[in-house]
Amino acid sequence: MPRASTGPPPFHRLVYRLVRRIPRGRVATYGQVAAMLGQPRGGRAVGTALGALPGPLRDLVPWQRVISAAGRCSHRDGFLADIQRELLESEGVRFDRHG
Repeated sequence: MPRASTGPPPFHRLVYRLVRRIPRGRVATYGQVAAMLGQPRGGRAVGTALGALPGPLRDLVPWQRVISAAGRCSHRDGFLADIQRELLESEGVRFDRHG
């Protein structure tokens, strides 16, 4: 008989814990987060974890501080990408004309 879910999977919890340590005004790439967790090829898994961020944790985990390897906001949803950029700009992160 399967056990009841007790929240996010262990890897997701590790991602959330690490992302909470990224200082305001700084960013890290998905790949950098993965490498810091001992998964150097796990950038997509980090993206999956952040995409699955439960509602109650969205205000506690600064998901906007994780960007693509190209140094850009990386949400496929344009609305979320705009929110990510606005949040980062409010923290003092500067963008060039390429984003």
